[in-house]
Amino acid sequence: MSDEMYTPDEVAQLFRISKHTVYELIKRGELNAVKVGNKMRIEKSEVERYKTLSSTMPGLREQANLEQWNESLHIAGSHDFLVEHLIKYITAQADFLTVHPTFVGSLEGLLMLYRGNCDVAAIHLLDPSTGEYNLPFIKLFFVLEPLTVVRLAGREQGLIIPKGNPKEIKGLHDLTRTDITFVNRQKGSGTRFLLDSFLARENISPSGIKGYQNEEWNHLSVATAVSNGKADCALGIRSAAEQLNLDFIPVAKEQFDLVFRWTPENERALKTLLDIIQLTSFKESVESLKGYDFSEFGKIIFKTR
Repeated sequence: MSDEMYTPDEVAQLFRISKHTVYELIKRGELNAVKVGNKMRIEKSEVERYKTLSSTMPGLREQANLEQWNESLHIAGSHDFLVEHLIKYITAQADFLTVHPTFVGSLEGLLMLYRGNCDVAAIHLLDPSTGEYNLPFIKLFFVLEPLTVVRLAGREQGLIIPKGNPKEIKGLHDLTRTDITFVNRQKGSGTRFLLDSFLARENISPSGIKGYQNEEWNHLSVATAVSNGKADCALGIRSAAEQLNLDFIPVAKEQFDLVFRWTPENERALKTLLDIIQLTSFKESVESLKGYDFSEFGKIIFKTR
């Protein structure tokens, strides 16, 4: 523990409250904090001030503890290991908030958000005409709705192949070889969007790809198909290849974003989720995952409220 500064984790331990409560106290101005880089720190004098205040006002800690409520959010859209880790982090650190995932692909996730069937959409959709990710689709579907788009990470997409690349696959044109069996992602997924845009650009016919119609619903499933020999190649993220010790040929860098749609019913829960992403140690807990660019992690890239 620093002689001059405390982390929110250390303050939570001192006062026997959750980290979320510490961040709520900071947001409400009851506990003053400073930013050191992108991390929150509380000066020792401020911790002593709050300690004195809480000892003279016994009800203050109970008033500050906001963990007596329990709400849930529904996140739908693309599968990604970061989303899985986020849900696990919330389950371990914030038992007053529950997040239910539905991995149905980027497009269906955005449609569910449009129809009001979820609170957050996880998407990575490439607009081939502009080369831009996500925002063209968001602006197409939503006009007046209150939205916040949060950058989770950049990702590496590429060809997942067996270790050692026994069939000497070099790029997308090799998918048309008769000795190559491909495994695809389902229609509506961001990875399927990416593949089809590349095939159109390179004038490659899907009918010439053996296994193009074979679909899996997440990155680990397509990587597993390559690992167990059911396929020679798949398009997926580097992190999936790394988990199964497979080789990887980079094809594209993409942006993976979370789209929040605000309502009076989910406002408090969404604010909590945003705090967890931007203010807690969640980023540090996933930075070791390979294949991601966290330089814009937690950045609000678009909002309508």
